[in-house]
Amino acid sequence: MNPPTRHRTLAVLAASVLALAACAPGSSAPPASSPASSGPPSAVRTDASALGDVTLTVWDQEVRGGQAAQMKQLNDAFQAKYPNIKLNRVSRSFDDLNTTLRLALSGNEPPDVVEANNGRSAMGAFVKAGQLRPLDPYAEAYGWKQRYPESVLRYSRYSADGKLFGEGNLYGLPQVGEVVGIFYNRAKLTKLGIQPPKTWPDFEAALATARAAGEVPLQFGNLDKWPAVHVFGTVQGRHVPPGQIGTLAFGRKGASWNTPENTATAEQLAGWVDKGYFAKGFNGQGYDPAWQAFGKGQGVFMIAGTWLLADLQKALGDDLGFMLPPGATAGAPPVATGGTGLPFAITAKSPNPDAAAAYINFITTADAMKVLTDTGNLPVAETGQQKVAAGPQQDVFSAFGTITAKNGLVPYLDYATPTFADTLGAALQDLLAKKATPQEFLATLEKDYKTFAESNG
Repeated sequence: MNPPTRHRTLAVLAASVLALAACAPGSSAPPASSPASSGPPSAVRTDASALGDVTLTVWDQEVRGGQAAQMKQLNDAFQAKYPNIKLNRVSRSFDDLNTTLRLALSGNEPPDVVEANNGRSAMGAFVKAGQLRPLDPYAEAYGWKQRYPESVLRYSRYSADGKLFGEGNLYGLPQVGEVVGIFYNRAKLTKLGIQPPKTWPDFEAALATARAAGEVPLQFGNLDKWPAVHVFGTVQGRHVPPGQIGTLAFGRKGASWNTPENTATAEQLAGWVDKGYFAKGFNGQGYDPAWQAFGKGQGVFMIAGTWLLADLQKALGDDLGFMLPPGATAGAPPVATGGTGLPFAITAKSPNPDAAAAYINFITTADAMKVLTDTGNLPVAETGQQKVAAGPQQDVFSAFGTITAKNGLVPYLDYATPTFADTLGAALQDLLAKKATPQEFLATLEKDYKTFAESNG
């Protein structure tokens, strides 16, 4: 889930940061199927300057500092190159976009280009309803298959009926890579006499030290419900094998939430509440106020995605550090939630699909990847070709390189079923509020997962 991005949006990248070419844990990259007959014609127009006067409406969720900066810079450059195409940009928060997009796509005049969470509850549902246009002819025309490996493209692929995630037609193209890790305040660690933890027990010991010193060990706001999904996923990666996480997250048959490993995950997370590792009232604090508080020095650690890099670096400067979640023992293979940001898609009713495709192509070129880097974002392609200064940005690029090179990224858990984002978010609030036991929490997840997996085969 790539919230600010997305949850939120987004997918498993399991390749080296230089090539981004391997497959996701526990899965293999299937061949792409041919585009649906209702998709765009095989002969597409790629000369955007010859399309006449066009107004292109674009909905995105690039609202925060670095995200907004890269989008503005690329939009200005696109309109300078193609003055015949006027961009009508509508920028909304991740939550607002999720709320309004479904209604907009069902109307008679939807936007031309939208960022759609690649999970089943969003992109999968839109594909099933015939509201997004297959992009395979454009991928061929613009060489997107050479720009992005199949290990990236497959997380914007669905079968035409929306049932199968990870294979079929291509419905979107992402700009950014993501990994959920641990941000930390270097100055606070120094004050506490703590080194960045090398193992998961070291991390828990650091939380205890911070709590004893009167600090907020883990900054966290869960009013929006989805932030806890990232924290839970991080803890889960210390207990559950990556292959099992992948099976659960993609709603495939063959796994279960009712396991000792998942129970240990839920128990450890609930135990952090008992130990006071979160600030008081965390279930009633919003996501944005939480990371903004961390940027003001309130909190030693924060589990969050790399999409916050630009804003947190602006707030904390070189006091900001970032690391992958450490393993149970030193040298253990890295495991972290991550993938791609929300893909840009073309709506089925757009009267300007060629202009829309030209726009998506423009904001995902090698030049665009450099703009993303310069504005503090993590490009999903050309990552190894970027030059970044030592400090927080280098921490993030190195972490992304390590986790992809070692095939350690696992998918966002909300991908599992069309309703799993709501199910998991609500269940986690109940678990953390002590309204549900770990066993009751897992039973809720199992019911949603099993119902879907058994009926979707």
